[in-house]
Amino acid sequence: MALNIVWIAFFVIAFVIALIKFFFLGDIEIFKRLTDGIFDSATTSVTQVAFPLAGTMVFFLGLMKIAEKAGAIARLARILNPFMRRLFPEVPQNHPAMGEMVMNFSANMLGLDNAATPFGLKAMESLQELNPKKDVASDAQIMFLVLHTSGLTLIPLSIIAYRLAAGSQEAASIFIPCVLGTVFTTLMAILVTGLKQKIKWDFVLIGWLLGIFALIVGLLIGVGTMSTAGKEVFSKIAGSLVLLLVIILIIIAGAYKKVSVFDTFIDGAKEGWVIVVKIIPYLVGMLVAIRVFRDCGALGYLTDGIGYIIHAIGFNTDFVPSLPVAIMKPFSGSGARGLMIDTMQTFGPDSFVGKLACTFNGSADTTFYIIALYFGSVGIKKVRYAVWVGLAADILGVLGAIAIGYIFFH
Repeated sequence: MALNIVWIAFFVIAFVIALIKFFFLGDIEIFKRLTDGIFDSATTSVTQVAFPLAGTMVFFLGLMKIAEKAGAIARLARILNPFMRRLFPEVPQNHPAMGEMVMNFSANMLGLDNAATPFGLKAMESLQELNPKKDVASDAQIMFLVLHTSGLTLIPLSIIAYRLAAGSQEAASIFIPCVLGTVFTTLMAILVTGLKQKIKWDFVLIGWLLGIFALIVGLLIGVGTMSTAGKEVFSKIAGSLVLLLVIILIIIAGAYKKVSVFDTFIDGAKEGWVIVVKIIPYLVGMLVAIRVFRDCGALGYLTDGIGYIIHAIGFNTDFVPSLPVAIMKPFSGSGARGLMIDTMQTFGPDSFVGKLACTFNGSADTTFYIIALYFGSVGIKKVRYAVWVGLAADILGVLGAIAIGYIFFH
């Protein structure tokens, strides 16, 4: 119901704004602009999102099948079972979904979005097998989805690359703020969703969270001691090296366990194409709605309104020019990326606004896109409270990112 209301609201708000612009502002191009955007987005959501995703899906789901047959996913699930079963109490111990979710989180942390998506869709499929109501999202699926939308990333490789392309002299300066921002958003996601689901907050869960936090802080301290050039080299090499190592280890593990590696890969790869075909309608529907909402100017009005309220309260408004990136991020990753690049071009990549825009882009993920993609892949129509807990975590993450930005850059 929540997603249904949001989807309708995007179109209705866009149409009302278009009417106001036409009758009161004399904008005779507004209707053409919106319809052109609809056709363009409907096309690109298939040709530039779904189809490019197909190759990645086919490869990594084939790889996942090898890991499953070799017992690697089950082993990973056993290792992390004490922590995961407290976040996902309805998932049986050592269930394959546990390992698949860990693979998804790990790929995200390394900044490997293309690899994270197939792992995540496979995990959602496994969780759906445990779901008694196939068209209604389970608590475990919502917890997984909200954790995924928090976008936990330890190596913001792409953002550093965009900063270098924009001419930044200190491209890696956003490394630690981005990590802190995404860690904060992830902790808020666990807190908000955990309170809603009334999960058990015992010493084991708290200990694991503190341990993960300590590990991240240790990594940040280690990276913080590097030179700027060293940070950039680390960002470029670490994620890709780890991913390649995982691929090799899975193939070797399959061969060691006497799995028919290539045949198993083909069996898993076939599942990838099926999932891509299944999610296309959900992608088209959501991405077209987001495009209409953006093209009508609603996003700009929302940003201006927030800036006016903040100014009226008396708070510092230096961060407001970067706010469109934070607002766009839950709706569209490409839209947020475009706004981030535009902000750097306008204010400078090494300005406070430019750095904060990068921090916003690296502190969360595309909530509505992920909801449509992941729930659509398994045919869930009733998302329950997934939208509002995801957005609550996003909003808290934005506030955290603003505070981090002022501490590091202002």
